[in-house]
Amino acid sequence: MANRIVLNTVSYHGKGAIGEIPGIVEREGYKKAFVCSDPDLVKFGVTAKVTDLLSGKGIPFSLYSDIKPNPTIENVKNGVEAFKKSGADFIITIGGGSSMDTAKAIGVIITNPEFEDVRSLEGVAPTKKHAVPTIAVPTTAGTAAEVTINYVITDVEKARKFVCVDTNDIPEYAVVDPDMMSSMPKGLTAATGMDALTHAIEGYTTRGAWELTDMFHLEAIKLIGRHLRDAVANTPEGREGMAMAQYIAGMGFSNVGLGIDHAMAHTLSAHYDTPHGVACAMFLPIVMEFNKEYSGERYREIARALGVEGVDSMSQEEYRTAAIEAVKKLSKDVGIPEKNEKIREEDLSVLADDALADACYPGNPREATKEQVIEMFRKLM
Repeated sequence: MANRIVLNTVSYHGKGAIGEIPGIVEREGYKKAFVCSDPDLVKFGVTAKVTDLLSGKGIPFSLYSDIKPNPTIENVKNGVEAFKKSGADFIITIGGGSSMDTAKAIGVIITNPEFEDVRSLEGVAPTKKHAVPTIAVPTTAGTAAEVTINYVITDVEKARKFVCVDTNDIPEYAVVDPDMMSSMPKGLTAATGMDALTHAIEGYTTRGAWELTDMFHLEAIKLIGRHLRDAVANTPEGREGMAMAQYIAGMGFSNVGLGIDHAMAHTLSAHYDTPHGVACAMFLPIVMEFNKEYSGERYREIARALGVEGVDSMSQEEYRTAAIEAVKKLSKDVGIPEKNEKIREEDLSVLADDALADACYPGNPREATKEQVIEMFRKLM
């Protein structure tokens, strides 16, 4: 079987990268932007860093900000209608995973209107046309939604999240500017950074992992271990390092999938509105413990990438333990909680069923029974 890699057509990286956006618009001949950004970014002037550039060059735009932290089917449907009324011919999405996931769904539905119910996009969607041309500008260092073929939408009616996988949704341009991430509060920096680490570790240990994606994931783990603490402290070096790390992780996991950590994290967020990155981080050492016997020598390389010394002289059990402990320490150092007090015993059966039905679960290197999944949820109680 051939291995596939899907990436942005073009990406820009580094301080001041957003300055490239007007030139992109001019070269492509775009006429009007549909700017998709969440209300807090609009409120605090982050979105304006980009829209001011557009205004300065006389590029018209329409702003859409009806987006929740875990974007809903309604957010997408409202966005589709707003796009139709706007007269725009391309999208600029500014934000974290919520803004980008909403923009991806809008862009796909505009060119593939037969999926306007949104729910039919779940799983590997059989769309025929590429989404509306999109420029993606991340403001968090974690989701890597600007370089992935995935997006996640919340079905409020059914209290679940569903994952959509579609090569037609990837943005043509990614503009990764650490200055756009400088206003992130510590808690969000920590949560999104641990989400990126989860992407890298799950991507490295997933069933579909191969040499090219291994290269991406190990480098991402190394960069996150080196820079996340400093990013939480809001140093320029930390921000720049995490901006690159999360993008590299996205280059990998988008093409090979994830595992049961993300499946359970999606479920936790859907039922209790737990921030996605926090959910991923809380589950990561639990899932690593569950998967360790199915990881071969990969935990040795994870430990090495996280800065653990002497791994070559360790036994298999020792380096596996060292990798898990290094993840626990990083998570603790950046302030991630270890427990979720919202989980109730009577919810565990439904939580497990939803996790096992999630599109991320099949990539896990180890099969899990419902009882094993319930026990992993219980460890957070």
